[in-house]
Amino acid sequence: MRDDREVNATEVDSEMTSTQTTSTPAERHAPVNPDAVLVRAVDVARDALREDVGDDSKIGAHLGVVGEPSASGAVVTHNFVANLDGYLGWHWAISVSRTDDSDHVTICESVLLPGDGAIRTVSWVPWSERLRAEDVHPGDVVRSDPDDDRLVPAYLQSDDPAVEETAYELGLGRVRVMSRDGRIDTATRWQSGNHGPTSAMAKHAPANCGTCGFYLPLAGSLSALFGACGNEVSPADGAIVTADFGCGAHSEATISAEPGALVEHEHVYDTTLLDLYNLPRHTEKRDYTDEQRTRIARVLAAAVADRQQRADRSDVDGTSKIEDATDPNDEVPTKKPAHLSRTKK
Repeated sequence: MRDDREVNATEVDSEMTSTQTTSTPAERHAPVNPDAVLVRAVDVARDALREDVGDDSKIGAHLGVVGEPSASGAVVTHNFVANLDGYLGWHWAISVSRTDDSDHVTICESVLLPGDGAIRTVSWVPWSERLRAEDVHPGDVVRSDPDDDRLVPAYLQSDDPAVEETAYELGLGRVRVMSRDGRIDTATRWQSGNHGPTSAMAKHAPANCGTCGFYLPLAGSLSALFGACGNEVSPADGAIVTADFGCGAHSEATISAEPGALVEHEHVYDTTLLDLYNLPRHTEKRDYTDEQRTRIARVLAAAVADRQQRADRSDVDGTSKIEDATDPNDEVPTKKPAHLSRTKK
């Protein structure tokens, strides 16, 4: 109980006694007619709310009052607009009460509540449900849930032959083993994962893992569906894969080729031949710059050297004779060859 304040218990207009606010959590209860004395305590409620909030500018207009169910006396909740940045659609709610034989108003509590269209945070999710495999780092310990429905006590009869065999050999076996629901959940997760039949790798594989020599089936009830990959060049090496998964490193995806065989491809352009052309002399004199003359000389020298080298290699018709290039200081080339071009096949 926070405070007792006296309110004039004069007659209250019937309009105010029936005042109701918009959607609030209190409306989930059965409608209760608000007490007339508590309805008049709007200023009392605002003063008490101002003490809690500490800033009068954050308290807006009065939205109304709602009657609350009570075992004894009367309780109502006054609602005010919340002028807070980032709290669109929220409102202040402050509850007041009084006993049947007293006109003193008691301030019960004040709280900030969301209304229709209010921006709210997402529902809280327990850590055990939002934990992912990538969240566990070296040194971290994930506490086991004793009520995990994926596990059952080992002394219970299991429908997994591998579990029964292990428990029989050891006399007691493990404290807990996977239940049927746990194995179904695991199989579903593996089946729809990156190493399942619906992955892009499996759709383009030459064959399935079930026919691969590197496929190591699991023991127990999951042996028909899952296994581990033992191929070091496979992207799934060391991972659990489905029998209908596959990749390009399948053991039977061999390529037969003769040793030393060369794969020949057609050339887009034939660079083995050079065509020589005699350029006609221009009657009118051209004025070449020093940079242009140097570039012409380099191109002609490279063409002649390449032609000579190819002729020496082919050794066709004896020694090839290629005339020297003209002096780049000349007006135009006067001797063969004068131009280099590539011919498309």
